[in-house]
Amino acid sequence: MTKPLIIVESPTKIKTLKKYIGKDFNIAASAGHIRDLPIKTLGIDIEKNFKANYVNIKDKSKIIANLKKMAKDTKEVYLAPDPDREGEAIAFHIMDILKKKDRIFHRILIHELTKKGIQEALQHPLKPDADKYDAQQARRKLDRLVGYQISPLLWKKVQRGLSAGRVQSVAVRIICDRERHIRKFVPEEFWTITADLLAPFPPQFNAGLIKIDRKKAFIENQHQASIILKDLETAEFVIQDIKAKTIKRNPLPPFITSKLQQDAINRLRFSARKTMIVAQQLYEGIEIGTGGPEGLITYMRTDSTRIAQDAASEAQNFISKTMGNEFALSKPRFFKNKNKAQDAHEAIRPTSVFHEPKLVKKFLNADQFKLYDLIWKRFVASQMAQAIIDQKTILIEATQKYLFSVSGSTVRFPGFMTLYSQDTELKEKDIQALPGAPKGTILKQLKIIPKQHFTKPPPRFSEASLVKELEKNGIGRPSTYASILSVIRDKGYVDLINRYFIPSELGFIVNELLADSFPNILNISFTAQLETNLDEVETGNLQETQLLTNFYASFKKSLEAAGEDMISVKGVGIKTDLSCPSCGKQLNIKIGKNGHFLACTGYPDCSFTSNYLRDKKGSLSIVEKVIDNTKVKDCIKCGKPMVQKEGRFGMFLACTGYPECKHTESVNGGQNGKDTGVKCPQPDCTGTILERKSKRGKIFFGCSNYPNCTFASWDKPVARSCPDCSSPYLVEKETKREGKFLKCPNKACGFKEQL
Repeated sequence: MTKPLIIVESPTKIKTLKKYIGKDFNIAASAGHIRDLPIKTLGIDIEKNFKANYVNIKDKSKIIANLKKMAKDTKEVYLAPDPDREGEAIAFHIMDILKKKDRIFHRILIHELTKKGIQEALQHPLKPDADKYDAQQARRKLDRLVGYQISPLLWKKVQRGLSAGRVQSVAVRIICDRERHIRKFVPEEFWTITADLLAPFPPQFNAGLIKIDRKKAFIENQHQASIILKDLETAEFVIQDIKAKTIKRNPLPPFITSKLQQDAINRLRFSARKTMIVAQQLYEGIEIGTGGPEGLITYMRTDSTRIAQDAASEAQNFISKTMGNEFALSKPRFFKNKNKAQDAHEAIRPTSVFHEPKLVKKFLNADQFKLYDLIWKRFVASQMAQAIIDQKTILIEATQKYLFSVSGSTVRFPGFMTLYSQDTELKEKDIQALPGAPKGTILKQLKIIPKQHFTKPPPRFSEASLVKELEKNGIGRPSTYASILSVIRDKGYVDLINRYFIPSELGFIVNELLADSFPNILNISFTAQLETNLDEVETGNLQETQLLTNFYASFKKSLEAAGEDMISVKGVGIKTDLSCPSCGKQLNIKIGKNGHFLACTGYPDCSFTSNYLRDKKGSLSIVEKVIDNTKVKDCIKCGKPMVQKEGRFGMFLACTGYPECKHTESVNGGQNGKDTGVKCPQPDCTGTILERKSKRGKIFFGCSNYPNCTFASWDKPVARSCPDCSSPYLVEKETKREGKFLKCPNKACGFKEQL
């Protein structure tokens, strides 16, 4: 009799599953989605209740054929893609291609790739969840309707190759709004005053002025500060009151997806995308010396802080044995979920706390260990005793008019803090040790310190704070945060500079156009409500077609209006406050195939154009064109002098024999791009590989001797020969499943090395 077939999403899970159930089941993988909407058409019949026209993904034909082959005579198929909406869609599409008379399909949810997790899933098979599939379809259709109908407008009005996304556009708006706030911000001066004081016995300490005449101290300028300093010169400082209290601090709950990303970004300097790639590897299984791969963490896309009773009990057992009973709880600690949490999965935790980081470190690469260590410590700490902290505040009076304050704390019992420190603890290194002087003690004044400050604008978003902002506003879901952050950078709408997001000029322009023409699409509350509606579809409380009908009614009107009313940056352009230096008419920002520039509204009578710069406040200035007739070299074509000029691609060398000789060169001696330091692999070529941008802004790598050498690659070359086939170089690649790795460019060679 043919064994039942289990189909998982990722091929890397196959080995882990075979370790535990390979004798009783055949196992195959879909390698992600096998069906999707068509690439070249909308793929949605709006008039027929938004019916989707799904097609097999072109490069998945071999995988589909293999699935059909493995399921040929199988009576039972267990669908085991990831336990989320995308996994449910994959399960339904697998059912579509494998449907057969008398064949039974089961849906199993593997929350952890361990023997226990796999057996539990098989013991509790479910029916495929139609509501969850509808929720995924609704999201996919919404994204397609927005992306495929707004993007052509941007091609027409702004620049070809641009795209708009339903959620990504809101993320860009959040970043642009913050940048506008920063640019408009006007710093305000204020001063603080502190005093270095000493009791009859050490230690010396520093107290800050907090009240003047029983009101909160606010010192606007140096003049006010000087008056206070004069008052304090001969003042007697007396301890007015001492407030002491003991606080009990609870640990944070185990990670949910957003908090894992935020912590990994802040503590490990990972990106959100890298965090999810490494977490996926830990979930799918790693060889740790137990006779085959084993999943080290539970499913990593979750917004629930729920944990299983046996996991909490195991943690209590571990804490008692390894740290002592005083660090353990009398009963496990459980955490309440937020209202919007789906609770479909547990929090992110180690599959066994007895897989201590130090024990599995030798089996993990550096990134895997760092992330596993973080997840393990956060979970174990969540089941440890509270920290007990003694806090003391001393209030000090000077001339009955001024009140100073200083606080200090000591840890009486560290509890969970021995394992996992929270952000608040990280800042407590600045807290001072205080003397044990009683109330009424006269203190010696050592020094009065005035300090000037200026108010600061709100900070730009980092990856961590943007994920927090998206989560706070209900934008996106655990499975989408990392992709949102990647897409807005890949599209060129924002740049990540010194770990903070800054909108590009293109991002500002597109965001402004979309906000004017599609106010709902870029409205935070509207987008958050759509996310809530998708959750209602998943729970069966809202029909998919009703959600789409309600959305499309208003969207269609905005789409039609935008076709007529959206400003054409190619044509009219965006107004500025600058005047043309040639004719005095207004300059507008326009976008051409080579980027944005200033152009005179007097065209064609005036043909003035120029690049421009923005200062920190967002004000525009014209970039003066460089005119330099100094000879740089002789033209290799005609021998006449070549001089430096500025064109639409930037600085270049041009022959003075123009128009008879039209020879030009890059100012870098033919190297129009960033040098990678890798020699061109083409035989007899002396060039080097440069990082360049295509006309559509996509980065590629080409030879510096172009057009004489036409070598080009989408993958970044690395100056290292292949150890298997002696290829003169390797290429760097990155995938969601495998992370970043080196690969041989020779298709006949299978060399691959994890980075």
